[in-house]
Amino acid sequence: MPGPNLISHDRLLKLIGLPQAPILIDVRPPDEVSALPLRIPCSVPRVVGELETWVPPLAGRGLVVIGTGGGARAAGCAALLREAGHSAEVLQGGITAWQEAGLPLVSEAALPPRDTGGRTSWVTRSRPKVDRIACPWLIRRFVDPFARILFVAPTEVPGVAADLAAAPFDIEGEGVTWSHSGPLCTFDAMVDGFGLSGFPGLAHLAPIVRGADTGHPEQAPEAAGLLAASLGLSRMFADDHAQLEAGMLLYDSFYRWCRDARNETHDWASHNPSARRGKQP
Repeated sequence: MPGPNLISHDRLLKLIGLPQAPILIDVRPPDEVSALPLRIPCSVPRVVGELETWVPPLAGRGLVVIGTGGGARAAGCAALLREAGHSAEVLQGGITAWQEAGLPLVSEAALPPRDTGGRTSWVTRSRPKVDRIACPWLIRRFVDPFARILFVAPTEVPGVAADLAAAPFDIEGEGVTWSHSGPLCTFDAMVDGFGLSGFPGLAHLAPIVRGADTGHPEQAPEAAGLLAASLGLSRMFADDHAQLEAGMLLYDSFYRWCRDARNETHDWASHNPSARRGKQP
């Protein structure tokens, strides 16, 4: 049982990927990041000494501070955050304990450069359907919660990517890392490339997305339903970003079903989420 203001890696693992997950703050100094250039999924790098510049956008969100092994830096940052009125915990054992437990880690080298605000940028074709909503969902839930997702005309993707140091995805082209490969879709490439296959819910979600995106609904019984919902969303919204925001909820629900509810059947018993309060998500 973790002590006061500590959170265990088992508990944190259950929260990552959920819309109500805390913001994960990686406060390791550059030399420690160089020694281990990996990050816990969805964690963002921040400098403790610049706390006043990055804390305001986090108002109302739970926070978990991550150090190399816990330690004074993480504890001090969390204490400063609590003094400022935020809910902040420290990951017990830091990223070292997380790694020793064999839990998923994202390579910083797999990500595009971060801007001055610490955000990554990604660009794809406008008028998204399946992959181009599924991939931004994956990025914001498991890689960078503050990621900038840009939608442009297909011919403009390479130029925008170069001009804004954004990673192009779900488009063909020389040097494009995140795209289809054989029978696999871009979502598959990202789950594997970011090292996220250790999340069981994603392992079950991937074939559903693949089947819906590649015209092979037989790959998963739910693929046809996802395709129908995706095409419906594309008709409901003229604005790509409004469609993405609506699609986030769609993928949140599919992910939660994949992770926790695949063995549940519909019956007359009411499911009351409020009755589960106090239990792990």
